[in-house]
Amino acid sequence: MAHTTLKTAYSSLVDRLNRFPQGAPPSKLLFKILKMLFSEHEARLVALMPIKPFTAEQASKIWKMDLPGTRKVLDELAGRAILVDMEQNGQSTYALPPPMAGFFEFSLMRVRDDIDQKVLSELFYQYMNVEEDFIRDLFTRGETRLGRTFVNEPALSMENALHVLDYERATNVIINASHRAVGICYCRHKMDHLGKACDAPREICMTFNTSAASLVRHGHARSVGETECLDLLQEAYEHNLVQFGENVREGVNFICNCCGCCCEAMIASRRFAVLNPIHTSNFLPEVTGIECNGCGKCVSACPVEAMLLVSANNPKKPKMKVARVDEELCLGCGVCVRTCSKDSVQLRSRPKRIITPLNGTHRLVVMAIERGVFQNLIFDNRVLWSHRALAAVLGVILKLPPVKQIMATQQVKSRYMETLVRRRAS
Repeated sequence: MAHTTLKTAYSSLVDRLNRFPQGAPPSKLLFKILKMLFSEHEARLVALMPIKPFTAEQASKIWKMDLPGTRKVLDELAGRAILVDMEQNGQSTYALPPPMAGFFEFSLMRVRDDIDQKVLSELFYQYMNVEEDFIRDLFTRGETRLGRTFVNEPALSMENALHVLDYERATNVIINASHRAVGICYCRHKMDHLGKACDAPREICMTFNTSAASLVRHGHARSVGETECLDLLQEAYEHNLVQFGENVREGVNFICNCCGCCCEAMIASRRFAVLNPIHTSNFLPEVTGIECNGCGKCVSACPVEAMLLVSANNPKKPKMKVARVDEELCLGCGVCVRTCSKDSVQLRSRPKRIITPLNGTHRLVVMAIERGVFQNLIFDNRVLWSHRALAAVLGVILKLPPVKQIMATQQVKSRYMETLVRRRAS
């Protein structure tokens, strides 16, 4: 009987996680991970939570639990960074983040002794790097990605710096954030427990705004000021780390400083390169063959193996090599520019600008449409969406291209939705 109850509680939690566009494919490893992070009771309660942020009062009604008891459970989950708690208009609201970027990473953003982080790291590694279904699902489903590459700003020339928009600059995200925090790199921490970590800085991955405030409040990250945060960004540049951040223009919640050997985003970019798992920056490196001496520094530094050495086709020097860029693989991070001692690698604008969603709602809606789960955002049975929340979602849909509007209406099967789309088109 206990086994049946246990399976039901965690199965329900898995079902809840997969109602979100960034889900988690079921497997024995996933159940082991969830059992380390959630008690059976917590799994059953969290499985009932809506996709949208909710209050303690709403949770109390859903759980049929008194308000003090509800607050205690919510605060305990927020204290372990399972939930993110936010202050809105003087009221606390809670949200269950997706596994990534979310509570998987938060579990290793600090050293803690309430869970066995070595065992958890081994489970994460097996689930993500051996089974692969989770990483493939996270990074390759649909066209709109979770994250994007920020260009290495010191690599920009005076000319192409004029073409960089504010939202494309990591420095701009830092300067304009309401809260800033830094924590241990989840990926390198995980690899450290496996004996595979590199020597890149650990306490260097950044969170911003309400997510940062929640992580700081519960001790999962350290609050930093603008100056220290910018200094950490410079340290990341000096270690040839790639800035992989949330794929939105407004309200960026995270920027990870990624190495090619440990970080899941960079590993996914190499493993599933043909599917373009990470949105690139709007730049590409260009190699000047006359100056390039084929030293290979840029090849070694590239985190996704987009730089390679090829024959210089020099009849006088038949063994001479020069660097070449594989534009299909390149992230446009600019790390190769910094490593070139001959100044033979320069950034140039891509011929077609990469489209970035406006904010989290925009990205969430588009990803849900592309992944076939859009109906979950509209018909959230745990807590009915308010008119304002529904209007925000529909507002995003009405700005989509016609093809994706059709995809949305096909998934929802709603006459109301179809009418709105038609009125917008007429």
